[in-house]
Amino acid sequence: MISILSALAEPTRLKAIRLLADGDEHCVCELMKTLGATQSRMSRHMQILKQAGLVTDRRDAQWVRYRLNPDLHRDVAGLIMAVLKVENEQERAAA
Repeated sequence: MISILSALAEPTRLKAIRLLADGDEHCVCELMKTLGATQSRMSRHMQILKQAGLVTDRRDAQWVRYRLNPDLHRDVAGLIMAVLKVENEQERAAA
């Protein structure tokens, strides 16, 4: 659980999880562009999310595509959705 919470505590990784929460696969290049991160930085963040069991990857030629791990324990999936909900509510309140 510590690795999951630690992975979600970093803002860029949390933003990546938010993007992946749409259920689609996203390539590193898309995540880099959307989040304003370099390739090496984004790959490192995604490796941490993968090590925490939050995402899976698939190689597609020279690209690596990521998605949320479809086999997440339901409690972990619920935790992610709760964190994203709170983050969305905080953004709305700040606006």
